[in-house]
Amino acid sequence: MASNAALVETGEVAVNSKWRVLFASLIGTTIEFFDFYIFATAAVLVFPKLFFPAGDPTSAQLQSFATFAVAFFARPVGSAVFGHFGDRVGRKATLVAALLTMGVSTVIIGLLPTYAAIGVAAPLLLVLCRFGQGLGLGGEWGGAVLLATENAPPGKRAWYGMFPQLGAPIGFVCSAGIFLVLTATMNDAQFFAWGWRVPFLLSSLLVLVGLYVRLRLNETPAFLRAIEQNERVAVPIGAVLSRHALILVIATFVCLATFVLFYLMTVFSLSWGTGPLAYPRGQFLIMQILAMLAFAVAIPLSAVIADKRGRRAMLIVATIAILAFGLLFGPMFVKDQPMLVLVFLALGLFLMGLTYGPLGTAMAELFPTAVRYTGASLAFNLAGILGASLAPYFATSLARDYGIAAVGWYLAGAALLTLLALLAIRPGQVHD
Repeated sequence: MASNAALVETGEVAVNSKWRVLFASLIGTTIEFFDFYIFATAAVLVFPKLFFPAGDPTSAQLQSFATFAVAFFARPVGSAVFGHFGDRVGRKATLVAALLTMGVSTVIIGLLPTYAAIGVAAPLLLVLCRFGQGLGLGGEWGGAVLLATENAPPGKRAWYGMFPQLGAPIGFVCSAGIFLVLTATMNDAQFFAWGWRVPFLLSSLLVLVGLYVRLRLNETPAFLRAIEQNERVAVPIGAVLSRHALILVIATFVCLATFVLFYLMTVFSLSWGTGPLAYPRGQFLIMQILAMLAFAVAIPLSAVIADKRGRRAMLIVATIAILAFGLLFGPMFVKDQPMLVLVFLALGLFLMGLTYGPLGTAMAELFPTAVRYTGASLAFNLAGILGASLAPYFATSLARDYGIAAVGWYLAGAALLTLLALLAIRPGQVHD
């Protein structure tokens, strides 16, 4: 395959087929989110028992959540590193490298010895691998969104941009599904002895599929035009921080409520639902999988509306709905009412789909092509630090000290900040 420079010089720009682009953007984020979620599920069900010293269960759970948070602090680093090469070298090669980084880190987690075998070195190695997961995902999301949106025809940008977003519910369903099968087919002794490792090791097969698909892609037309017009900058992150600092801050807060909502509906709800609310592990995983279908349905629905009415307008409506949803935590997330909890989870994740569907396209349009990979990725992953890294930790502390309704107020506060950020966006700040 010809190099980017050669294609520009000869004017021979190879066009990616529609379905190859959409599948490549979907399969990559599905793999990345599958890897990310199996860690999140294990952080609730496995790591507090196997990787931290025996003692107070709540303290072990909080330590496990802190390990879970490490990846969110690694993600902006991944945005800077992979974003640099994505804006300088190209989207395709960078996406391959990001996928490998995430995949290798995940497989190693499945091979780690536990605290009982090597003591304190076990959680330290777990943290290191978790950092690698975050590094890879920090470079994955932005590149997958650009792969889709920069190949989109006119009037279809949000529709194309929602395909990498679909990787989130698909990855979660696959992750929860595997843990559900393991729960149903083995006893606790088998699960904690070796069964929990299976999802991490299976990830290697998915990574091979993703690599095969992505290596067959051509570079995006938008990036090739940037080369032709000599628009690339020497240090993309420097350009983002010096020339686009305000929009970076705005974009970060635009993503805030999305992160808070999702990790309350997944990690925190699993922990609180199987802990203080005493729902069986298998039953709650089934409820989450069913609710995730509402998430998957809402993503394409919101993309269609966003292409017709505008990305910002769709996000404003979704954010107002999320703010109102925060008031439902107290009356709906309760003990001994599985159908009510299922409706609660489905409603929360449906709203998640409404905001998540057009979010990638909206982020990409806030930055010019020359720094788009770095800018969009950095904003998204800085929001991960603010909105997701400590969300399960904060929510658990709030629920324990002030009741479950306080968690809803926490979500409503995040939604209010996102709403203000959306209202601050001006038409001149949006790029083609």
